[in-house]
Amino acid sequence: MPDLARKAQRIAFFGGSFDPPHRGHLAIAGAAQRALHLDTVLFAPVGAQPLKPLGSTASFDDRVAMTRLAISGDPGFALSLVDAPTPGRTPNFTIDTLARLHAQLPAGGLVYCLMGADSLLALRRWHRGVELPFVAPLIVASRPGEVLADLAAVLPPGLTLDKECASESNNVELRTYTLSNASGATAPFYLLPGLHIEISATAIREEVHREIVRIPAGEGHHSDLPDAVFDYIAAHNLYR
Repeated sequence: MPDLARKAQRIAFFGGSFDPPHRGHLAIAGAAQRALHLDTVLFAPVGAQPLKPLGSTASFDDRVAMTRLAISGDPGFALSLVDAPTPGRTPNFTIDTLARLHAQLPAGGLVYCLMGADSLLALRRWHRGVELPFVAPLIVASRPGEVLADLAAVLPPGLTLDKECASESNNVELRTYTLSNASGATAPFYLLPGLHIEISATAIREEVHREIVRIPAGEGHHSDLPDAVFDYIAAHNLYR
């Protein structure tokens, strides 16, 4: 677990199933880190997602182990267990997780919430989703096929969006907006529109299953997975 009180001043919470963690996750995190000069991106495998009642394919412990392997080569990435399974397996709500992260930071620390465009499109259904951008500014990474030209149309009711500013930082395109709610509170909103990452975890699981069955243990490979993650999947008979 990272020592947020000592190390990180600008962190991004990056939650998800990570079932499995793939190169698309790493690319999104790296782009956000460069564009917004983040100290740390926290990869936080979720215990129980409220919008996925059937749960994940791999166990939480396996997803944690794979995530640790996936991010091991980048000192700017860290594994967090802040979204570990809760007592009674109650859902992990992002807004509660972000509040816990805030409590760990020293004065002046900043917490962002990093997500893919698919998560933004579902934000209307999230627990207290309308409040989330004001707890931690959103950083959204778009993907091919997920057009966010009309961002205001996908936001939870009561939020308005304006004042776009386009820029580039460390070779990453960044668009900055201002979100407002009915009470007049404002928060920045960041969009990373140029990543062009099209990776499906579902497709990876199916492809890895076929690959592991066909190729002897230790000799397989998948272009969308770090090699250490693929080897872990094969060694632990995941996704069979």
